[in-house]
Amino acid sequence: MLTVAVTGATGTQGGATARALWAAGHHVRALTRRPDSPAADALRALGAEIRHADFDDRDSLDAALTGADALFAVTTPFGTDTATEVRQGRTLVEAAAAARLGHVVLTSAAHADRGTGIPHYESKYEIERHLRTSDVPWTVIAPAAFMDNYATGWTLAGLREGVLGWPMPADRPFALIPAADIGAFAALTFSRRREFVGRRIDIASDTRTPAGIAATLTTATGHPITHQEVALDHVRTHSADLAAMFAYFTTTGLDVDVPALRRAYPEVGWTTFAEWAADQNWPALLEN
Repeated sequence: MLTVAVTGATGTQGGATARALWAAGHHVRALTRRPDSPAADALRALGAEIRHADFDDRDSLDAALTGADALFAVTTPFGTDTATEVRQGRTLVEAAAAARLGHVVLTSAAHADRGTGIPHYESKYEIERHLRTSDVPWTVIAPAAFMDNYATGWTLAGLREGVLGWPMPADRPFALIPAADIGAFAALTFSRRREFVGRRIDIASDTRTPAGIAATLTTATGHPITHQEVALDHVRTHSADLAAMFAYFTTTGLDVDVPALRRAYPEVGWTTFAEWAADQNWPALLEN
């Protein structure tokens, strides 16, 4: 059994990884800025060890990582900016190296190593490069677009009106993955450390087009959902970063070899978009 420190344990990827690590028999040490928050209390009730940690407080990271065997590292620019993400990511990597952890698994983004020009992909790749030069065994897992985003935010708001407003042509395929599969794959990399140390792996569970996603959501929700292509200029008024991402998805394309992943790592399960959609509580989600 490993003691795995998990950043972002109260969030989507970290929470999914924490649950997968528990299922695999490991001890979870959840790192959070707010140890007394309801989300931290929920993790504590499930058996997690809660430690205070702040990416802008190196001393707190050093204390939180002391005695851990490994680290699941997730960073984000959302809520701050990409420069802050890079600074915090570098600090986290340096704390992991100082703690002499046996394995750091960093979650990044599929294609972030391909010079995409997408700001939040470039920031993640800068953290990846810093991790590679550190004195710590590492693995980078790079998830594709999140299925979970279809049940939240502006996408969900559109679904309530019967519209999948998506800034891509109806027939342009791109790769998708749910948080649960990210967590399952991360747990696998910890359990099979020797196989994964020193590797960077793009991961996805399915490949769909916006039109196909709308059709699947129609079936899952029981309500007609129609894809409408949103102009990139409209997206750009809200976020130049996201506009750059969707431009990349449309031109270069976000592709991951899903069949190869399914063959190599069947234990992950690799949830299709239809399976994910069927498992959501759409009556509750679609309430206005």
